[in-house]
Amino acid sequence: MPELSKIFDAVDVTWPAEEKIACGPITLRRSSGGGKRVSAATVDDAITTQDIEAAEARMRDMGQTPLFSLRPGDTALDDLLAARGYAVVDRTNIYSCPIGLLSAMETDVEQASLAVWEPLAIQLDFWARGGIGPDRIAVMERADCAKTAMIGRHDNSPGGTCYVGIHGGVAMMHALEIITEARRVGMGRAMTVQAAQWAKDEGATDFTCLCVEQNAAANALYSKLGMEIVGQYHYRIKES
Repeated sequence: MPELSKIFDAVDVTWPAEEKIACGPITLRRSSGGGKRVSAATVDDAITTQDIEAAEARMRDMGQTPLFSLRPGDTALDDLLAARGYAVVDRTNIYSCPIGLLSAMETDVEQASLAVWEPLAIQLDFWARGGIGPDRIAVMERADCAKTAMIGRHDNSPGGTCYVGIHGGVAMMHALEIITEARRVGMGRAMTVQAAQWAKDEGATDFTCLCVEQNAAANALYSKLGMEIVGQYHYRIKES
């Protein structure tokens, strides 16, 4: 399994912020939409309350709500933010497995996926149905890495989509979206396996994805495929 640092590097490259800004020992992320991953600050070294106050001010100046991503080992930061009234949101599981575990699996020939870049209009429609709008599509577009958008077929019609990027041998699948009509028939499994097959052909050695704890169906899918939870992170946000 890759080290967590390599996985977080892959997150930053395959799902990049518009800009990363150094603020003392804190790295800020500026993005006009695109979700928490591209706007949350992370800490690179020991910090003080003054460091947090400076980061909060910079984030507000950028028009962003103060938001931090808490990674394994960030216990001191977690305690400092809790004391400042930050709430915990979106506990997220990090799944990983050797690429060969998935790429060797067989799938139903009727559920073939096609790798395309740029995404087709129907893929954009599928993502929009799942709440993945233009801001998140812009994140995919600016990713500077080997990448593709998979379009999956179910019952001779498009049934799902996902985006996959690769950095440092780590393939990361984002934004897996299966339309309602294609759920519970193995479409999510087929698309994940075929995304891994594409990534293996591109030289990836490991396959990863991120999944919030509350998404029971997706967590069950990745566990059933044999992927392991290798870490977890969460956010703290200061709404007022």
